[in-house]
Amino acid sequence: MSVAATQQLKVALLSGGVSQEASVSRVSAKSVLAALVPHYPNLVNIELNASAVTALQAFQPDVVFPVLHGPPGEDGTVQGLLEILGIPYVGSDVHGSAVAMDKIAAKGLLANTAVPLAQHGILSRQTFEPAQLTELVASLGAQLVVKPVRQGSALGVTRVSNAGDLAEAVALAFEYDDQLLIEKRINGREMTVGILEHASGLDAFPVIEIITPGNSWYDFHHRYTQGASDHIMPADISPALRQQLCAAAITAHQCLGCRDLSRADFIVMADDTFVLLEVNTLPGMTPTSLYPDGARGQGYAFDQLLVHLVERAYARG
Repeated sequence: MSVAATQQLKVALLSGGVSQEASVSRVSAKSVLAALVPHYPNLVNIELNASAVTALQAFQPDVVFPVLHGPPGEDGTVQGLLEILGIPYVGSDVHGSAVAMDKIAAKGLLANTAVPLAQHGILSRQTFEPAQLTELVASLGAQLVVKPVRQGSALGVTRVSNAGDLAEAVALAFEYDDQLLIEKRINGREMTVGILEHASGLDAFPVIEIITPGNSWYDFHHRYTQGASDHIMPADISPALRQQLCAAAITAHQCLGCRDLSRADFIVMADDTFVLLEVNTLPGMTPTSLYPDGARGQGYAFDQLLVHLVERAYARG
């Protein structure tokens, strides 16, 4: 696409909304807006609220860039709306978004691949009984991670060190979702791999290790507070492990039906074995986010990365 044609494109960002991650979405959108304005003067940022459809129809964008985190922006709901409106958009389609956001559904699909996963159990609010907690500890041990099934940014997630703390962690997670994933806690190094699609295939970014101080982990605070975590890129790992992590991230992207971009998160153990934690279909674009860091490590300037995503979406339309 020529420069003139690119600048004539009308691009709408969608951000904000009512999710628990709306504030993070707005920070991401601020970064994306600043990077894209020089390339697309016909650019607006639309808040995801009851007036969003009216605003989209009035602006008539050529492409929508959902800069959204958590439901309903990342779980297929907004993607379904854009399909109905007939507007091309950046990122995974309805099915890929919904499956990747649902940690139980994602693990069910990934279990059919060679990608290693943590052992897990499932709790549902409708059928929950306290005796299930004893059963979980008996099958998985007392070192556990309690996760709401359809939330991002580690919201509602608790790392449990003993059986006595499990009930409180489950009660907290039920405030965020009616279904919970309880995983065997794997102690190790936190690492991530970004994926970017091209017409010729998938590009895996350098492996990034996330370092947090003391006994902390990459929770909401450490993700979005400047200086609260360090990103080591490339991670200090063997070439063989690097290749395995990148291959696993590509496999997960393909298995879940992701499109355009994704980011896979891993725990790597002392013996260089690892497990995949989850796949994000709309990774953060804030100043502290991992996906833009990985892109830079692969040689993509932030604006170049975003233009690539917009042009892929427009070409599909």
